[in-house]
Amino acid sequence: MQRFRLSRRHLLGMIRAIAAASLVGCIGRKADGDAIAQTTTQTTSQTVNQPGCIVRPQQTEGPYFVDERLNRSDIRSNPADGTVKEGVPLRLVFQVSQVGASACTPLSDATVDVWHCDAQGVYSDVQDRAADTRGQQFLRGYQVTNANGGAEFLTIYPGWYPGRTTHIHFKIRTAAGYEFTSQLYFDDAVSDRVYTQAPYSTKGQRNQTNAQDGIFRNGGDRLLLTLTEGENGYVGRFEIGLEMA
Repeated sequence: MQRFRLSRRHLLGMIRAIAAASLVGCIGRKADGDAIAQTTTQTTSQTVNQPGCIVRPQQTEGPYFVDERLNRSDIRSNPADGTVKEGVPLRLVFQVSQVGASACTPLSDATVDVWHCDAQGVYSDVQDRAADTRGQQFLRGYQVTNANGGAEFLTIYPGWYPGRTTHIHFKIRTAAGYEFTSQLYFDDAVSDRVYTQAPYSTKGQRNQTNAQDGIFRNGGDRLLLTLTEGENGYVGRFEIGLEMA
């Protein structure tokens, strides 16, 4: 059998070739890793910039909706006499989108109505066991969504009344006749903290939490406001995607 013998020069050449190939492989893998990381970053950024297409459940309108057609963002006052309802300030921010087959797009020119009770649990422009407030329009109003699907209101943190947990009613309507009605809810711990302050505290301790509210139990956990606390009250943000087809 013929034996092959490698010279020292040939052996060193082979070692250098193997080392170079390994280095190229490492560089290639690192470059691939960088590309994946860059793609992931771009995808995440694009996802963050998309409007919030979160489908929410509809809930009962309740007995207190009055179609006032009152176009205003600050709904704290009664236009009849200019009095302003006292309470912890709440800036309510809606982001309304339309859910499509393959995309989620901001819904502009939609009318967003909101209405809720005052710190003592009283609604305006109704007559019930609590009070007769017919002709008053406090804590009611609507805004039209802008090009980004946004609508904002300045109001107060709502009070409570027997049989219901803390909530705000809202209705979204379009010129084409689409209508969506539901309610917004608050974290119980935040409500309990707010209700220790005036003017809420004069009403006493509330008798209904989220878990005890029959309407809340029908999807209310998907209608909770995202709250942030500031120096002057709270900001509540709510994203909603509407399936209008």
